[in-house]
Amino acid sequence: MPKPRNDIAANTLEFEEQALIAPTGFREYDARWWFGRLDSNKPPQINLLGIQALGFGLGTLIHELDKTPAIVVGHDYRSYSLSIKQALCLGLMRAGIRVYDIGLALSPTAYFAQFDLDVPCVAMVTASHNENGWTGVKMGVERPLTFGPEEMGRLKDIVLGDEGIERPNGSLVYERGMRDRYLADLAGEKLNRKIKVVAACGNGTAAAFAMQALESIGAEVIPLDCTLDYSFPRYNPNPEDMTMLHAMADAVRETGADLALGFDGDGDRCGVVDNTGEAIFADKVGVMLARDLSARFENAVFVADVKSTGIYAMDPVLKANGATTDYYKTGHSYIKRRTNDLGAIAGFEKSGHYFFRPPIGRGYDDGLVTGIAILRMLDRNSGMSMSDLKDTLPKTWGSPTMSPACADEVKYDVVAKIVAQYEAAFAAQEQILGQVIANVVTVNGVRVTLEDGTWGLVRASSNTPNLVVVVESPTSEDNLRAMFADIERRLAAHPQIGAFDQKL
Repeated sequence: MPKPRNDIAANTLEFEEQALIAPTGFREYDARWWFGRLDSNKPPQINLLGIQALGFGLGTLIHELDKTPAIVVGHDYRSYSLSIKQALCLGLMRAGIRVYDIGLALSPTAYFAQFDLDVPCVAMVTASHNENGWTGVKMGVERPLTFGPEEMGRLKDIVLGDEGIERPNGSLVYERGMRDRYLADLAGEKLNRKIKVVAACGNGTAAAFAMQALESIGAEVIPLDCTLDYSFPRYNPNPEDMTMLHAMADAVRETGADLALGFDGDGDRCGVVDNTGEAIFADKVGVMLARDLSARFENAVFVADVKSTGIYAMDPVLKANGATTDYYKTGHSYIKRRTNDLGAIAGFEKSGHYFFRPPIGRGYDDGLVTGIAILRMLDRNSGMSMSDLKDTLPKTWGSPTMSPACADEVKYDVVAKIVAQYEAAFAAQEQILGQVIANVVTVNGVRVTLEDGTWGLVRASSNTPNLVVVVESPTSEDNLRAMFADIERRLAAHPQIGAFDQKL
């Protein structure tokens, strides 16, 4: 096969005969490309031959890293994901890899299969919460971890440099029954009381898993968009998106449910709406879980991403329980690895990724394990509702994750300029909201904290052509909005930045 190119037009002879791969699809910890849609004029960034080249490169890297040449492969529920997976498998087999195809799967089902089958490597075909037309692959060679920048950089070099090495003994095993084994593994001790929960799946892959998983522990489940439909007729399955959260809130109010749990397109994230119909952002749910876990495990260590609430650091209950929290880079691969390296009981991301280590989970992000952990927390706090538990937290005003458009080719340069601007403001003791900047953290973009604890974050998205903006204030909604206004004003000076997906 000729060396992959980045300049092949769709609906041409070349497109059928040569590999198309946009270099920008190789991201910090997974791969994500626009595959295309018939109703879109946006040119594709990868074709099926490009996916084959990706599999060939991944197989070559597995050998290069001296890993056992065997891999678990699954795919999410999109109209084209099966064909993507089959092309990926062809490339892997060409590199001499034994492929265990587990069929339709959640990302955590694929991670579970690594343990169940005793197979070290994984490649999950999914675009997660991205809109239809996107595809991608989450990869790893060391359970329960997934690739970070070093592995992704080397994979990019192999694939784009046509450094793949053909090897014999590649094969394919159709491993059926993994869904049932995964669900059986989730089932455990029954809840002590009947909890009524709305399970929202946005017609994504979790629709084939969530109801059964939650019912297996004795919950009364009310389905919301729990039929598989790869057109996603109501909204993208993304529990960080306000459209999905509003649908969950409406369902709670209509049914009198105790809470709603929402799952994203590949089931590795979980969102929560409480019994009053109010969304609880995932970082605050993480604090609630941390309180619950720190009461059960002495000197518990937690990890939270830099988008997350400052409550972890100041919560009196966590302090009294002897718990500590480490703030680290945003990204499922980063938090997963950090949680494992520190021996933390759990890691939390504002996006809704939760990472539970033994005895609760195996260290990877699993939305259903998270949902079950939330139900068990509620069960242990008999007589308290989700809103009661939320109301015991220190009061803060926080934003959802907001994502202004910014092309992959320029987003890191733009963020570097924003970082430099805030660092200069800090050095000059410039005031924001009439306050001096208390500190500036640049471990992942820039997190600017003012004297009263109000903070704002700007970073580049790791998997979409966007920036990420989050703000929070422990003092007032006015300060929350003023902090966002300061960030928005600075972003407006950069013409490369487009419209926000949502705002305060």
